[in-house]
Amino acid sequence: MPRAIRGVLVECDPSIKSIIVKIDSEEHAYIVEELDDQTLVIKENMMSMLKARLEDALKETQQPADDSGSD
Repeated sequence: MPRAIRGVLVECDPSIKSIIVKIDSEEHAYIVEELDDQTLVIKENMMSMLKARLEDALKETQQPADDSGSD
């Protein structure tokens, strides 16, 4: 008998989607289905954990602001 999985439809930029796919590739715990290059279905009970991991990944890729003080 098939089982249903509750999911959340997530629309994002292709660059963010690629980060989410990379995070999911480690454990296969988040993505239910990839619909197109900007849309995913994510397991509802894993959304908060995925958001936290995505924020961490984005912090690692962002460069710190330049505080050179050039006024």
